[in-house]
Amino acid sequence: MPVRFIGRQLRVLLHANDLIVYDGRTVITRHERLGGRNGSRLVLDHYLEALLRKPGAFPGSTALEQARSAGRFTPVHDKWWTAAKATHGDAAGTRALIEVLLLARHMDHEQVVAGLAAAYRAGALTADAVVLEARKLAESDGEPAMPARPGTKQGAEEDEGPAASVTFLADWRLSHLPPETRPLPSVAHYDQLLQRPGRTAGEREGS
Repeated sequence: MPVRFIGRQLRVLLHANDLIVYDGRTVITRHERLGGRNGSRLVLDHYLEALLRKPGAFPGSTALEQARSAGRFTPVHDKWWTAAKATHGDAAGTRALIEVLLLARHMDHEQVVAGLAAAYRAGALTADAVVLEARKLAESDGEPAMPARPGTKQGAEEDEGPAASVTFLADWRLSHLPPETRPLPSVAHYDQLLQRPGRTAGEREGS
């Protein structure tokens, strides 16, 4: 189950083919029932909050290996992760990857992978850059272009082609602000504070 539910009392239903865990009436996870003894099937997403605090445990984790075997952790993830570690260091690069993996809770897996591929081609090795590229694909009318598998002709052409350009997240947000229709502010009513009232004949300077 997700680590955020540790210490809470949950309800588990065991069926012939699957196991379902509930928090109240909300399904928090569903697993296919294993046929043999002493087996385990882990979901990488369940451990991301803990791995974000201890990124050193991420590379050798069983959940990561099972995600690779299931095709959820792709070669594109590995390439971006390797480049991020080379740029930012092992811990910071791994944290950036985990932040990208958390994005999959709110976006399609294919869009996140395509965002990783676009960010990698541009040399943008931050989670914000991947988020932006994935959102651009999600908001586009067409289907996201899936990255080619390693060793294919298309993949070789993409690696040898010119680097793509990525807009930073802050710049993208500024460019998508709604148009300003309010009139410019005026300070004309403050001019009266700059006008000194006239002195009478009997007043002295400075009084």
